[in-house]
Amino acid sequence: MGQENSVTGLGRGCRHYTCRKRPVVCVCVCLCGWVGRTSFGVWTMFSSAAPYKNQHYHDLKKDCIKDQKLFEDPEFPATSSSLYFRKPPPGFVEWKRPGEICQEPYLFVEGISSHDLNQGVVGNCWFVAACSCLALKPNLWKKVIPDHKEQEWDHKHPAEYAGIFHFQFWVFGEWVDVVVDDRLPTINGELIYCHSKENNEFWSALVEKAYAKLAGCYESLEGGNTGDAVVDFSGAVSELVSLEEGAFYKDQKKEEQLFEDLLKVYDRGGIISCSIKAEPHEIELKMSNGLVKGHAYSVTAVKKVRLGHGLLAYFQNETIPLIRMRNPWGKTEWKGAWSDSSEEWSKVGDTERGNLGITVADDGEFWMSFTDWCKFFTEADVCRLINTSMISVHKTWHEVVHFGSWTKNAEPLLNRCGGCSNHRQTFLQNPQYLFDITKEADEVLISLQQKDLKSLRKVGQGENLTIGFSVFKVELNRKYRMHDILTQESVVTSTYINARSVFLRATLPLGRYIIFPTTFRPLTLGDFMLRVFTDVESGCRELIQDKPKIKCWSSFFGYPQVVTHVYVHGAEGLQNQDSSGGADPYVIIHCEGQSVRSTIKTDTLQPEFKTSGVFYRKKPRKPITVEVWNSNAVKDEFMGQVVLSGSLKDSSGPQKLQLRKGGRNAADEMPGTIGLRIVTATQLTVI
Repeated sequence: MGQENSVTGLGRGCRHYTCRKRPVVCVCVCLCGWVGRTSFGVWTMFSSAAPYKNQHYHDLKKDCIKDQKLFEDPEFPATSSSLYFRKPPPGFVEWKRPGEICQEPYLFVEGISSHDLNQGVVGNCWFVAACSCLALKPNLWKKVIPDHKEQEWDHKHPAEYAGIFHFQFWVFGEWVDVVVDDRLPTINGELIYCHSKENNEFWSALVEKAYAKLAGCYESLEGGNTGDAVVDFSGAVSELVSLEEGAFYKDQKKEEQLFEDLLKVYDRGGIISCSIKAEPHEIELKMSNGLVKGHAYSVTAVKKVRLGHGLLAYFQNETIPLIRMRNPWGKTEWKGAWSDSSEEWSKVGDTERGNLGITVADDGEFWMSFTDWCKFFTEADVCRLINTSMISVHKTWHEVVHFGSWTKNAEPLLNRCGGCSNHRQTFLQNPQYLFDITKEADEVLISLQQKDLKSLRKVGQGENLTIGFSVFKVELNRKYRMHDILTQESVVTSTYINARSVFLRATLPLGRYIIFPTTFRPLTLGDFMLRVFTDVESGCRELIQDKPKIKCWSSFFGYPQVVTHVYVHGAEGLQNQDSSGGADPYVIIHCEGQSVRSTIKTDTLQPEFKTSGVFYRKKPRKPITVEVWNSNAVKDEFMGQVVLSGSLKDSSGPQKLQLRKGGRNAADEMPGTIGLRIVTATQLTVI
């Protein structure tokens, strides 16, 4: 059953609850940075992003230099409409170009660093924390800040400066290039939003301006999730981990597993941030331990730190899990164990401390023990860079991306906004995506993301929908949409939350599955993007058809008259087949030339098959056969069968039937019984 959850937004007292049709797209990123994209098997190569508002950076810059003027962006003007829609900044705002703020402006001063950033007057600590994480990842920030060397100020050739910059963000499945001018809002000559600690460094202020342009204005950035910004910087997959609900610090095994997971994410280039839940009146409240409630922190390191001094440290090989964070304010740090000047650091040798870069300064960056981190922080955003490269030393994943919509239609078969599984009457009216697990078991990563709606905050909207998804195990030969839940099994359900994205990891056994992406309540409309990652290609595709199509040759070859669902639960009392006194049985369901076969159940005379098939039958009088076989290396052995009429009059309840021989001796019994259910209907859209 779905349950609506709520968390508090960061930097703002907002509340969060726990079709555009495109071809399916698979994306592979090569080591060189080029991207190969397939759409129905056609490969193309590209390295550019789509221009936002159809503004082409190089063309605009060329025109400005030619006309000897500085760029003024008509799509994001230097007016109050670009600043706010409700709450004006605290003072008289003047838009100034960097050259009017300092003497020698630069994009970067001595490179890029997580220490560059400080939060301004808008409550967007979540965005600043994401920028701090971005600064640690050259492969990411060079994508967000393209042509960074070409965009840098050249004070020797001032005539080539045009006051125009561009940045790239991953917006709902595609990279978008956003152009901005360099006019920045100031009060008393100082930047009022995100800024660097060096007053002549402007990369963070300009990236923020481009991001504000996407959101409609600066105030629309007030309140959000760090994970969302990281996804927009990288195309990563974001997972919200509740440290509070998990209570990891109370369970050593769970805590150790979480640390290993986060260490792997960090070592493979992922980005982690964290926060402490706060009531609306507690936003950015400083606690006695130095931490701040309702405030986003960027995780800048996850390490196993070696204890001891000199050679003794290497022989003892004793380590402690530590985690390092940064406060976007650039000050106010943790005061407990492993803080900058705490006595715990005496346990660590000088070399190790040097490697860790320990500084005794109120610069906003500090270390904590992992146990304390799990205890005092309540939530973490874990953003994984899922590796889909065909050439990699690390694990690679097969990715399938689908774009869809929750749409309303008075005709139930066409409605696509049925709400979560609490609403049984309409749940199956949601979009359905089928995929196969072809290994004995496979880990599956599923990400459901809705469109970012921050740009609608200016018109009194913009809150995220409450979304989630369920995964059902279905018939092995299912090809059409599900219309009723008979014996199909709900194997996993995500959290329902009004976050922008919902993520789930699950290990699923061999079989066929359907994902139902839904809103929490029925008749809620919106667009979504579904990403499915598997170890082996899953063939993930949307189920569009409700039943077999009527074709021009249907009148000659026939069209299904009935649909039948057969579910075989298991068997009992089978005959010994092996010298050890057991058997390796499997079951096959036959119907009009089609068959569904279960996996082999090893060394048992009472197998549990849990296998089903759905059959669209052109000849309803022709019976359905369910056979049990024993798997052998040389030749499989027949263990018995049952013959089903598949009539509309058959009982739809559980049946236990005696196994019998085949052929002319079909009336003769064989050892064992089989348990099954069979349902037949003339309406092809009821199963």
